Amino acid sequence: MNLQDGRVVSNFAVQALRNQDITLYGTGEQTRSFCYVSDLIEGLVRLMEIEGSVIGPINLGNQNEFTIKELAEKVISLTGSRSNVTHHDLPSDDPKQRKPDTKAAASLLNWEAKVELIEGLSLLIEDFRLRIG
Repeated sequence: MNLQDGRVVSNFAVQALRNQDITLYGTGEQTRSFCYVSDLIEGLVRLMEIEGSVIGPINLGNQNEFTIKELAEKVISLTGSRSNVTHHDLPSDDPKQRKPDTKAAASLLNWEAKVELIEGLSLLIEDFRLRIG
């Protein structure tokens, strides 16, 4: 993952590793689900290996939801950061919830995400820590 890709997980990890303020929009109560790259790749490989046609979307992702505030707290804890959380206005187009419906992936691919958030964050943070120096 690119250190400056602008996504919430990488933003929080970089900010925490640099002991910068963690930026939350709104109250941070909006929810997201996070899928680690190894799970996503496994799902894509299983989809490519299906014989015949697949009709319709097959969502890959994690069924576990966390608030953005919880994510910030976990990142701060895992990094041992001295970062503070700051709040900014919530953009009007920011969705309250993002959670994929993975029922088709479960039934068609016998697939589900296995990497829990803490494990994935720990791996990402260690990688970022090495790259940031």
